[in-house]
Amino acid sequence: MSSDEPQRQPGDGPEEPTARPSEPAARQDGPAEGPAERASRPSDPAPGGDRDDRAPADRAPADRAPGDRPTPPKGTPGAPGRGTPGPGAPDGGPSTQQLRPLGRPKGAAPQGSPQGAPDPSTQQLRAIPPGPGQGQSQGQQHQGWAPREPEQGAAGAAAASVAAAPGDGAPGKAAKSGKKKRPKRKGWRRLFPTWRMVLAGFIFVVLLCVGGFTAGYLLIDIPPANATATKQANVYLYADGTELARDDSRGMNRENVPLSKVPKHVQHAVLAAEDRDFYGESAVDPKAMLRAAWNTVTGKGKQSGSTITQQYVKNYYLGQEQTVTRKVKEFFISIKLDREVSKDDILQGYLNTSYFGRNAYGVQAAAQAYYGKDVEDLTVGQGAYLATLVNAPNAYDVAAHPENKANAVGRWNYVLNGMVKEGWLSSADREKQKFPAPEQARGNQDLSGQRGYVVKAVEDYLIENKIVEEDALHRGGYRITTTLQKPRQDAFVKAVDDQVMSKLDKKARKIDRNVRVGGASVDPKTGKVVAMYGGIDYTKQFVNNATRRDYQVGSTFKPFVFTSAVQNGSTTQSGTPITPNTIYDGNNRRPVQGWDGGQYAPANEDDGQYGDITVREATDKSVNSVYAQMAVDVGSDRVKDTAVALGVPEKTPDLTASPSIALGPSTASVLDMTEAYATLANHGQHGSYTLVEKITKNGEDVALPERGEKTAVSREAADTTTSILRSVVDSGTGTAALAAGRPAAGKTGTAEEDKAAWFAGYTPDLATVVAVMGQDPKTAVQTPLYGALGERRINGGGYPARVWAQFTKEALEGKSVKEFDLELEPGADVPVQPDPSEGAEEPDPDEDTGGANGGDEDTGGTADGGAADGGGDQGGQNQGQNQGQNQGPTGGQDQGGQTQGPTAGQDQGGQTQGQDQGQTQGQNQGPTGGGADGGAADGGAQGGQQGALGGLTQGTTTGPRGRGGD
Repeated sequence: MSSDEPQRQPGDGPEEPTARPSEPAARQDGPAEGPAERASRPSDPAPGGDRDDRAPADRAPADRAPGDRPTPPKGTPGAPGRGTPGPGAPDGGPSTQQLRPLGRPKGAAPQGSPQGAPDPSTQQLRAIPPGPGQGQSQGQQHQGWAPREPEQGAAGAAAASVAAAPGDGAPGKAAKSGKKKRPKRKGWRRLFPTWRMVLAGFIFVVLLCVGGFTAGYLLIDIPPANATATKQANVYLYADGTELARDDSRGMNRENVPLSKVPKHVQHAVLAAEDRDFYGESAVDPKAMLRAAWNTVTGKGKQSGSTITQQYVKNYYLGQEQTVTRKVKEFFISIKLDREVSKDDILQGYLNTSYFGRNAYGVQAAAQAYYGKDVEDLTVGQGAYLATLVNAPNAYDVAAHPENKANAVGRWNYVLNGMVKEGWLSSADREKQKFPAPEQARGNQDLSGQRGYVVKAVEDYLIENKIVEEDALHRGGYRITTTLQKPRQDAFVKAVDDQVMSKLDKKARKIDRNVRVGGASVDPKTGKVVAMYGGIDYTKQFVNNATRRDYQVGSTFKPFVFTSAVQNGSTTQSGTPITPNTIYDGNNRRPVQGWDGGQYAPANEDDGQYGDITVREATDKSVNSVYAQMAVDVGSDRVKDTAVALGVPEKTPDLTASPSIALGPSTASVLDMTEAYATLANHGQHGSYTLVEKITKNGEDVALPERGEKTAVSREAADTTTSILRSVVDSGTGTAALAAGRPAAGKTGTAEEDKAAWFAGYTPDLATVVAVMGQDPKTAVQTPLYGALGERRINGGGYPARVWAQFTKEALEGKSVKEFDLELEPGADVPVQPDPSEGAEEPDPDEDTGGANGGDEDTGGTADGGAADGGGDQGGQNQGQNQGQNQGPTGGQDQGGQTQGPTAGQDQGGQTQGQDQGQTQGQNQGPTGGGADGGAADGGAQGGQQGALGGLTQGTTTGPRGRGGD
């Protein structure tokens, strides 16, 4: 306190009471100032600025805690032990503080105050210590306040009192000096945040979450479905709806079905197992996610906590990786998806993408994998079991892991009880349920056996006919009902196994490793492929032998030449109409007449000389010279057109318009030839074959092209051809087909160098083609079949015809026998009376009547000649007699008796060879086919001198040379 301030002494009288803030105070030098004027008048700072000139003893310590009273100096009234302040004094009261009243603006003169007089508003007030007797008892009287200068009036005192009132917000240094600081946090208190810090942190987190959520929602879009989710298996069915194959070779066994195909009890079972509040909840469930995280952390097992929507998003849009990024994307995509897609659509997607074990993705594939039925046929118990598998497919597969059956049954009960709780299943029905044990786990459906060949053929058919785009087909999801009939498919496989595969001995005969078989069968009236044989096993022989186009069709093409002749009303060079009874020159290497493309003189099989011969006989014996001339008579371009109209693809390799077209150098497939022969069986009405009865995707039908049946050739042309092909089966090279027990028409054929042997035939109900082919399994090079299956040669009338007969008999078992209803061209039914003298002299050594293999014109090579080829009606006694009588003398005198008889070790000479060999071989080996072609022919072959004509020509040169254009 400054020295010039008056000091109050203990003997001073009582202090003048100050005006209370609530009472109006009158100024000494002017009228009373109202409250509004006081409030509007700014504070007048003390002279010399805001500096506090109080003595240190009078100041409140800066670090004093709120509520502490200042201790006055010794000897001062109010010191400890001398009394306490009255009730009106605030704690740390005015006796220890100096306040100044509200001031006026700096430089303004006080109203009513003489110039230079002290202004009470600028004076500092100090506390007046209590006088004697004051403070003796608390509450007796309160401390008073007085201005420093006695000139201060009541108004100044009142202003000072107002300024000093506790809680007053008047600015100024003095007011600030009274603000107490919070004590510093010490010790363990510093380890914990204050409530202000907690609140600030909470607000920050909330803002961060809101900002992050907003950013995530705006930045993360719903992506396209992932590649795995869109891949499905294509399911192939037999015509009766039973499963034929499931193409999951691309690693995804899935078949999507619409939700309408999934029974309600199956839907409810899945909801009871995975998300019972699915239809009423939002896309995400934070509580479930936190609960799952807690259970995982506390060791209660790894749990998802995801809703069905989240699981669907993971399966369909994202992936299975366990990353924070994926979970964040899953969260936001689920929210968006729930706003844009219906709950039913989400559930449908979930059911089609969930993994159920056994390589089954989706509920339809699971139904097939565990119960061998479609999802729409599942019972309540079976549906509940599939719902059980979603949680742990491998663990709950009781067939694969019987030790886990108790856990699986417990989960199954949980699902059913949940259905009851949700009102989806009655208690009575619940009690009836028994645990439905699944079928034993089967190996993954693959494409072994015939399945792969069928799948490939159907794929090619769909793509080539532009029914389904290739990319779309490979993405899968198609349910394809084929035209194949399971009983007939099985019959075809059995016929090949019985007639060919069971006779192979790959250890003893290396050539047997090269044997391949292809076959196809078509209903002539509908064009539907009812059976197909592609090979022994798709996983071992990948090329489908029924659809490949790289083997010559041989003489199976000859009927198309005759059909074209009748269709076009063609005549011979002499102007004679071409009918089954028209006579042609059948001599070997006869140059064709009327061809301006150069000389062409094809050789007959085994260089056979037939002289004048009817078309019917030439067909029976497959005489090359006759059909080459007929192709020129008709016009080779017309022949090609007719073949295409019947069903041979126009772009077939080597299908050229020339006389050689008649001998079958073109390489149509087995299925192509079956279609063409089916047109003949259907009286000339052609409709493209079809392999597909119905195709759907996601429950919706895919449009199939109309068959568009049309007239390829006239009925007379087709039926007249059928009449001469019946003769081939009845008395020609195809007699082995009679074992079918049905009226049949057909034609044998052999590719050049015996690389393939064919039989194409039909009944009124079924057209079927079978081919036996030679191919090196390592190099894939086509090879001759000499010596295969223990036979010298493989002819169309042998193994192919036998397969045809067995299959046709079993395929038509139980059906009534039908005769051909034929309408022939004029003159076709007029028989030509043969000239006995010509018949006695005519050589008849064609391979089509031959021995072990039933004979075939195209297979008269190496060592299997006329004698060896005796078979059936013509290959037996009659052929043997003719061959022996007619050719014995020549063969005996020229080659057998004098020169080769001793060498061969047989009595092969002269008349003895002709008669003995002809009689013996024709009778004994014609019908049975003999293993080594027996007699003189066999001996001659071993001696390197005998040929296919019982001693007339050498087999080693006759075969390839005699094949000519075939």
